[in-house]
Amino acid sequence: MSKIPALAAFRRIVVKVGSSLLVDQSAGGLKHEWLASLAADIASLHKDKRDVLVVSSGAIALGRAVLKLPGRALKLEEAQAAAAVGQIALARAWSESLSAHGITAGQVLLTLGDTEERRRYLNARETIDKLLEWRNVPVINENDTVATSEIRYGDNDRLAARVATMTSADLLVLLSDVDGLYDRPPAQGGAKLVPLVQRITPEIEAMAGTSDSELARGGMLTKIEAGKIATTAGTHMVIASGQISNPLQAVAKGAPCTWFLTPANPVTARKKWIAGSLEPRGALMIDAGAVRALRSGKSLLPAGVIKVEGGFGRGDAVVVRGPDGAEIGRGLIAFDAEEAEKIRGQSSAEVMLILGYSGRTEMIHRDDLVLGGE
Repeated sequence: MSKIPALAAFRRIVVKVGSSLLVDQSAGGLKHEWLASLAADIASLHKDKRDVLVVSSGAIALGRAVLKLPGRALKLEEAQAAAAVGQIALARAWSESLSAHGITAGQVLLTLGDTEERRRYLNARETIDKLLEWRNVPVINENDTVATSEIRYGDNDRLAARVATMTSADLLVLLSDVDGLYDRPPAQGGAKLVPLVQRITPEIEAMAGTSDSELARGGMLTKIEAGKIATTAGTHMVIASGQISNPLQAVAKGAPCTWFLTPANPVTARKKWIAGSLEPRGALMIDAGAVRALRSGKSLLPAGVIKVEGGFGRGDAVVVRGPDGAEIGRGLIAFDAEEAEKIRGQSSAEVMLILGYSGRTEMIHRDDLVLGGE
C-alpha cells in the first residue's frame, strides 16, 4: 500500500467548505467560532509560505437567515435574491476572519462558463494567480445570483475540484459532515473508513452509493466525481471532517480521513482543462484492443468504438469507457454524435466513404485525450 501523504508536503491547497459547516441552520447565523478556528489553520499554512484557496458555500443559507425567509424550498428567483444578500455577508465573514491574522481575502465569483470555455478559464486562472502572487487568500464561490440549473456546477465539490485543477493546486481538501469514504453506508453498522484510495475504480464508486441512496444524498457521489476530476489532472484529494474545530490541523495530526492519490505523471495545462471537464456531453465505449492502443500512446480510431452515447457535437468533451464500463479517460471528440454512430467500428479507410467528406481519421486525437493515470 502507498504511504498516506502528510499535509505539510503540499504547497498549494484548495479548501472546500460546505454550507452546513458554516451556517447554523437552527439559529440562522454564522458559526463564528468554527470559522475562526479554520481561519487560524489557514493562517498557519499561509505563514509557512503555502498558497491557500477557499471554495466556500453558504451564500444562499446566509441570505435566507438575513432576510428571514420561510423554511420551505425557495423558488429560483428567491434563491438567487437570497444569494445576492448572503454573498455580502459571506465575503465579510471571510474577510474579517482572515484579516485577524493579517491576511487579505479576495472574492472570486465563477459561473460554469468560466471554467468550461478555454479563454474564460485562462482569464479566471490569471486573476487567481495574481491574488496568490500578492499573498492573498482567494475566496471562491459559484455566482448563485445568475446561475440557473442548466448553467451551474450544481455542487461546490466539483467546483472546488475544477478550481484545484485550474490553479495547479497539488491538494484539494473537502471538509465534510463525514470524515471520509466508508465501504458501506455507516448507518448499516460495521462500516469501515477507507483511509487511502490509490485509484477511483467502479468498486470505489459503488461505495458512494447509488444516486437515490441515503449516502449519495449526503454528497459522497459528488465527492467521488470531484476526486476523478482532481486526481486525473494531477491533484491529490482528501475528504475530512469539518465537524470539529481546527479541521486542517486535525488532518495534519493524522485524524481519520480518506486520501485520494494522483498518478505521478504530470499533464499539460490544456490536458488539465480537458480532464476536469465537468459536463461531458456523451460517452464512447471502446474494445480491449483500443484500450491497449490508447495506453500505448495512440489516438482513438473509429474501429475501436463499440458504442456511442449522448448528443454531443464536434469538439465537445466525452467520457471514454472500456468494455467493462469503467472510465478510461476523457477527450475532445472530432465528430458529432450522429457521425460518430455512423462510423463506429469502421476502418479509417471507410470513414470518408461513409461520411462523404475527408476529415480526421481519429475519433479522438491523442493530443485531445487524457487517460486516467496520466
